[in-house]
Amino acid sequence: MPQPFTRTAPQPGLIRSCSIWRALEELGDFPTLLILEAIWLGDNRFEAICTRTSLTRPLISGRLKSLESQGYIRRSVYCERPVRHEFVLEQKGIDLFPVTMMLLFWERKWSSRRHALAIGITHSACGHETTPVPRCRSCGGAVRAEDIDWQEGPGLGWIVPHHTRRRQQRDRTVIAESAMLFVEAAEILGDRWSGLALRSVFTGLHRFDEIQADSAMASNILSDRLGWLVERGMLKARRYQTRPDRYGYYPTAKSLDYLPILLMLQLWGDRHFGSANGPPVLLKHRPCGGALELVAGCGACEGELTVGTVQLVRGHAPVEAAPG
Repeated sequence: MPQPFTRTAPQPGLIRSCSIWRALEELGDFPTLLILEAIWLGDNRFEAICTRTSLTRPLISGRLKSLESQGYIRRSVYCERPVRHEFVLEQKGIDLFPVTMMLLFWERKWSSRRHALAIGITHSACGHETTPVPRCRSCGGAVRAEDIDWQEGPGLGWIVPHHTRRRQQRDRTVIAESAMLFVEAAEILGDRWSGLALRSVFTGLHRFDEIQADSAMASNILSDRLGWLVERGMLKARRYQTRPDRYGYYPTAKSLDYLPILLMLQLWGDRHFGSANGPPVLLKHRPCGGALELVAGCGACEGELTVGTVQLVRGHAPVEAAPG
């Protein structure tokens, strides 16, 4: 697992700010992620988004307005009489492309529906069908969780915790799963509290009170999310005390492969929410000794997958990565 996070002492009544925390405030919402995925796949008109996601029309309408106001998308007129709009990604939304690649990396390796993902990816730079792989920009090597060192950066701050209230979205029974690329991965990322709990565990906090202090979650919410992540195989609970029983929570191989999603989200957050003083967290890739800048790499070559070099092939069985 990643090396323990080097941290200063916590501040009473405050929590550590980081780009993951800021990003999850906007993106830690399952319907929002599915709508962004639909637009990325080319279904960028209202009716097409409804068909692909199977979300309710009022829910889609509300999320589209929010995404527009936050600068992820803009409306573009494609029909004058009557006026009809389609939704186009702005730069803030385009910059999420590497995050979507890491979501797909995890989904293809760990999702229970990985055999049903009937969309292949071709990397035009090398001409091969591929599966995304997290790579280090400095050395081009594949990035493993155990090869990452963490430390606090110059942009780290302490903030008063404030969380936008949202309705919990965990029921996937209404989602047209066969039409989506990453459902289970987005289900986890789309639950902001689960993402914050994983952030704490990945940075070396394992006990309930430590995770609660780091995330500012209410005890009932944290208890629910930890139990849910254990059920999903993302965390394992180890008892360290009896009478009363107390447990520490540790990452599994499944969750360690989820780490690149959060790290890519952190890089995206650094770009759009970062402090003028620099990033709040610094990462190092121990195999090459360089600062870790994670990229979505091609599984067939060491090149980077970008919006302009990826082509989707629908109705095609993808190249798979087996769990290991």
